[in-house]
Amino acid sequence: MKRAGAILGLALLPLGWAAAAGGGMTGHMVGHMLAVAVAAPLLAWGLIDGPLDLARRAPRLARPMPAMVVELAVVWGWHLPAARALADAGGVALVVEQAMFLAAGLLLWASVLGTGPERRASGVGALLLTSMHMTLLGALIGLAPRPLYAHGDHALADQQLGGVVMLMVGAASYFLGGLAMLATLLRQRGATA
Repeated sequence: MKRAGAILGLALLPLGWAAAAGGGMTGHMVGHMLAVAVAAPLLAWGLIDGPLDLARRAPRLARPMPAMVVELAVVWGWHLPAARALADAGGVALVVEQAMFLAAGLLLWASVLGTGPERRASGVGALLLTSMHMTLLGALIGLAPRPLYAHGDHALADQQLGGVVMLMVGAASYFLGGLAMLATLLRQRGATA
């Protein structure tokens, strides 16, 4: 089952990259959300206990709260208007952006899904905080009164839809992941009590 998750995560990446390469702000958000909120958790889950299990191979690197801060910096950094314009121009900047989204998402999810109850407890916090910052950024993008990233007849509508995609997929993925981990922890503690 885990292997199938990793394969599905890998299969979704090209779809997201294609959307990001040619779909305006909405396409960018579809690519971004597929990378960090769908493919990354599937890949991290599929790699648990294998030779590429980041939490086991690099336990000092794969810590939930520092990984959350890295993910926050990557996501917010690439949504600054100048960085967004650079990636929208395509080429190397778009590849670097998408690679950073995937790497940050994979680091966070691998850290959160790592072994041990203490890691899972901080993982709940990391996922819920990520949900909060994704919600805030999605709302800022979606509710902005003017286009922040592009110009043209439909730039504001495209930006608003992109913000909705971030709210619906990103915030929900991290929030539901955090709640699922919390439920697991509470069940485990109840079973040992």
